[in-house]
Amino acid sequence: MAARILSFLPIPTASSRSSAPVKSISSLSPPPNHHAVRLRSFLIAIPISVAPSLLFPRPSLRSAASVVSILPTAKPERASAEKLPSNGGGNEWDRWSLRAIKAFGMAELEARKLKYPKTGTEALLMGILVEGTSETAKFLRANGITVFKLREETVKLLGKSDMYFFSPEHPPLTEPAQRALDWAVDEKLKSGEDGEITTAHLLLGIWSEKESAGHKILASLGFDDEKASELAKLIRISS
Repeated sequence: MAARILSFLPIPTASSRSSAPVKSISSLSPPPNHHAVRLRSFLIAIPISVAPSLLFPRPSLRSAASVVSILPTAKPERASAEKLPSNGGGNEWDRWSLRAIKAFGMAELEARKLKYPKTGTEALLMGILVEGTSETAKFLRANGITVFKLREETVKLLGKSDMYFFSPEHPPLTEPAQRALDWAVDEKLKSGEDGEITTAHLLLGIWSEKESAGHKILASLGFDDEKASELAKLIRISS
């Protein structure tokens, strides 16, 4: 374990070589860009200079936009800034909320956990609940719909995948799941309101796909048109 423990030492100058104290990692602040940071291992005597940007990467303000740009759509022309409502970020891709982006990422992960070849509407549902912090997730849990129940119903409906099958890193969307995403965007456009496309839009998009696995699983767990209307009202109130 000692080989993995590194001490962070600033490179000494001629004037400070004998007096500069060693700072602990808890008190170390990112150095200026024109300085390097020296790493010294307890087992390796050779000092290694590392650029500070590698140790203290600066958070990107555009990271959300770059992630959301990978959300697939069957209608690429929607990327036009004139057609989509904006959340004020000034980027043509910053239309989905961060929670929706995270839910989409969790959906891909759930599909991989179940070893499914594609990300379906059932995986999108699980993604919303695994992300867990959105009003949509809270609404589902308040109505007795949990991620554990979703997984159980998914296996009942779709079965288990071959144990030797491995899903791709980013399982592509099924056709119903793609239509659900496009429905969410369409509904936001129809509203004519500014703001983000949220997990609530996504859930209602899944519910609109009557023959999809996600719709059937929601129905089996007690979700119905009345609850969908409640969720739609929640969108209007929070917008």
